[in-house]
Amino acid sequence: MAKNKTAYVCNECGQDFPRWQGQCSACQEWNTISELKMSVAKPTSATTSGYAGSIGGGSKKLTEIQEVEAQKNLTGIGELDRVLCGGLTTGSVNIISGDPGAGKTTLLSDLVSRMSQLMPSLYCTAEESLSQFKNRVNRLKLDYNEDNLYLMAETSVEAIIAELEAKKIKFAVIDSIQAVVTEMANGSPGSPSQVKGSAQALTQYCKQNNVTMFLVAHVNKNNETAGPQTLIHIVDCLTHIECNDGQVRTLRANKNRFGDVDTVGIFRMTERGMISVDNPSEIFLSGSSTDSAGAAITCIRKGNRNLLLEIQCLTTETEGEFPQRVCVGLNMNRIKMLTGILRKHTKTKIFHDTYFNLVGGLKIDESETCIDLALVTALLSSLNDFIVPRTTCIMGELSLNGDVRPIDSGVPRVKEAVQHGFTEIYIPFRNYHKSMEGLGATIHSVKTIHELMELIN
Repeated sequence: MAKNKTAYVCNECGQDFPRWQGQCSACQEWNTISELKMSVAKPTSATTSGYAGSIGGGSKKLTEIQEVEAQKNLTGIGELDRVLCGGLTTGSVNIISGDPGAGKTTLLSDLVSRMSQLMPSLYCTAEESLSQFKNRVNRLKLDYNEDNLYLMAETSVEAIIAELEAKKIKFAVIDSIQAVVTEMANGSPGSPSQVKGSAQALTQYCKQNNVTMFLVAHVNKNNETAGPQTLIHIVDCLTHIECNDGQVRTLRANKNRFGDVDTVGIFRMTERGMISVDNPSEIFLSGSSTDSAGAAITCIRKGNRNLLLEIQCLTTETEGEFPQRVCVGLNMNRIKMLTGILRKHTKTKIFHDTYFNLVGGLKIDESETCIDLALVTALLSSLNDFIVPRTTCIMGELSLNGDVRPIDSGVPRVKEAVQHGFTEIYIPFRNYHKSMEGLGATIHSVKTIHELMELIN
């Protein structure tokens, strides 16, 4: 009788170790290594029926391989099709992750309903009852084909694969990969061995039977996909939903074997589910018809998309000993640095309580430095009580010596602003290009913070 092999695996990153130790040397986490008993006995043919064997079937010369174009199906969800670069690839295995309440199940419920109009589809939930799923479908008023949509509450991978085979399913959702188990691996649900083994079994079946599948994955405390890192390498596409303040959701592909990973999808969470936002700039602009001090509009780059957003600033006389600095959606360290640049190079005195806000609830990463000039303009506008016209767009990075540094993708940003009706655009001097002259807007190229102040006042 074969003996069981003992392995020590980190629950955070999936790294293997020959013996137990207190800290994982790979991810530096403490007390995350657990002992697993791994059986060396080969699984029987009954447990592997339907997905055993090699995918490739032996080696071949390159000239002997038939070239097959990847077939894609449009889902009808505009922003999801954008992120997937033209729709769902037939036979692909995809992961979608995100914080609890981000909208993973809501989005996939809509997706499986739409796909049931085209092919037999299955939604397997291992974390809720079938009645809960039906209530969601009725609440969201989803349109589905009752003859092609199947629901299943199951945690066994072998039972799931048997159902896929019996119903000839071509599109499936597994919610979630941390909740299912396979007989081919030991450990409790969610353990590295079970997550990896379950994903491998499901992926192998999908590749052999041309089934498209979505796997829901949990996230860890760092908002990253939980489980062993090998899980990410097994699948074809890894997508992640980011929750911003309010109802805005951002969908990004961190890996895609059938397209690029720079595309970002914008959704709005409503009582009718996740709604695609075709023109996200409308969300991030206040839409106010009256001009007021303390507002400036800029253009940021989210993935390969250009988004126009409005930065608002309010300055009031401080009532305490120390002025307050409050910002929503912005990096506080960046705000402090910009106020320091103003004091040093323009002799601006800022003895006021200062409040910054981004319209629409979007969060800006610290690496997004193209909003520096807009932040400074909004601050000066509120401080000196002058109005920046709503047809003006300002973008550029500000260095510590007061110079305006260039930003990436200057021409596409300017074109995006012109398409939305902006007639005056301020950009860094080194971003100016002759192609901007015939766009129908006045382009102001700025070299220093002093030039900006002279132009906007």
